Amino acid sequence: MQDDLVLPPDAGKLVWLHDLGVRFMLSGEQTGGRFALVEHPIRPRARPAPLHTHADEDEISYILEGEVGVQIGDRVLRAGPGMLVFKPRGVPHAFWNPGDAPARLLELISPAGFERYFEEAATLAASGSQATELAGELRRRYRLDVDLGSIPRLLQVHGLAGS
Repeated sequence: MQDDLVLPPDAGKLVWLHDLGVRFMLSGEQTGGRFALVEHPIRPRARPAPLHTHADEDEISYILEGEVGVQIGDRVLRAGPGMLVFKPRGVPHAFWNPGDAPARLLELISPAGFERYFEEAATLAASGSQATELAGELRRRYRLDVDLGSIPRLLQVHGLAGS
């Protein structure tokens, strides 16, 4: 059996974007570009992922632990362990941890490719210097429309911590 067919618990590279972790589990290279799988650990009352829209990918989130707040279009809901949330391409969405305990979810990305965005964004955030201009270029390259102005509203409405 090939080593890349089995991923032990807690294996796989982990990067952080503010309070959102990304553990790489299956890449597009491993699946022939059909899908990618990442795990998102999210710190309690974390700064949310801003409202954003993918042009090319659908995302399916399966909640493993904790509670995850989700906005899909105008619909806002809370999802707990065992719940599945579909975030179709072309529909603005955001997600966050509204609870006092960590949350964790699996995210299936189809087709694959967008998983590389997380690694590039984490490297960019760590570099600091020209991050804002380069972040815009990164979003354009991945055809990701991000509403950074949604963060203050999400923080206030859902009682989250800003970082």
